[in-house]
Amino acid sequence: MAEPDFTATGVRIGRRLRSLTRAGQIRIHGGRLELLTSYGSEIDSAPLSTVSAGKPWFAQDDKALATVNGKRYSLILGDHDPAPGETGPPSAFRFLEAVRRAGGHLSRG
Repeated sequence: MAEPDFTATGVRIGRRLRSLTRAGQIRIHGGRLELLTSYGSEIDSAPLSTVSAGKPWFAQDDKALATVNGKRYSLILGDHDPAPGETGPPSAFRFLEAVRRAGGHLSRG
């Protein structure tokens, strides 16, 4: 199995005012974006050609927004301590860059 293009763990994933998971995962692999719970259960996934992602201009560096299958998710990527051996938590910028490289659409938050 090939390595994913982007992986982030410990991601807070929410919809509107509801938190779906406080330690979720984001994976970009094979042209798809997957939002997963901490246990690996799928919250949502879609081909990157249909995904729109962006960063609100007023938000901190660790926050991004993604629209997957018409549902808007808020993602907080830097809300955890890095795992042993990691340089630090992934930033929203790295997530947005991975979405752009894989063929997704970038939007203004």
